[in-house]
Amino acid sequence: MSFLTIGHRGVMGVEPENTLRSFVRAEQAGMDAIELDLHLSKDGALVVMHDAEVDRTTDGRGAIADLTLAELRGLDAGQGERVPLFEEVLDTVKSPLQAEIKDAAAARALAEVMHRRDLAGRVEVSSFHDEAVAEIASLVPGVRTVLIASRYGNDVVDRAEAVGAASLALNIRRLTLETVERAHAAGLRVIGWVVNTQDHLRLVRALELDGATTDYPEIRRTGRFTA
Repeated sequence: MSFLTIGHRGVMGVEPENTLRSFVRAEQAGMDAIELDLHLSKDGALVVMHDAEVDRTTDGRGAIADLTLAELRGLDAGQGERVPLFEEVLDTVKSPLQAEIKDAAAARALAEVMHRRDLAGRVEVSSFHDEAVAEIASLVPGVRTVLIASRYGNDVVDRAEAVGAASLALNIRRLTLETVERAHAAGLRVIGWVVNTQDHLRLVRALELDGATTDYPEIRRTGRFTA
């Protein structure tokens, strides 16, 4: 499998994160896949945002779970962008997507969309929550899943195997060759995040990772040369 470069929340280093503008920029930059984050609104809409609250990335305040879709759509998510629905992203870009379940409750809503639109081949599902990875795998047979971890030990490989994940997405700052070798021996792909500097790329190459998640479009070109 060739080295993968994944756009983090689109290309959040240069565009407002998790917006259609950011996703289009990532696709134009030739990213192999685009990562995004999913939450449920108060009225059950599957919306794209990283935080559980809207405060950091919009001009609003409050928890996504306490706001209706209409209320979320009234917010400015940066440069006039609106909080997108997951299905809007599907219709706006054609790239493969890596959809991160931020709240386990979003797994069922995502599964419904994946079944309705036959997305198992296009959308890979990721989560920090082992139970969310296991649930989406049970709801969408054949879906490719990714277990994400920030603080972890070598047991992260056992955790990924236990929930049937095909890949690990691991914090590059804590990643060791031992963990990578264990993962590869178990047949798991290893993606490093977030890879934004030449030092990170050198580490990616040294550890023989399978891919990198990045905030910046230029990392794709440099990453292919480096890794």
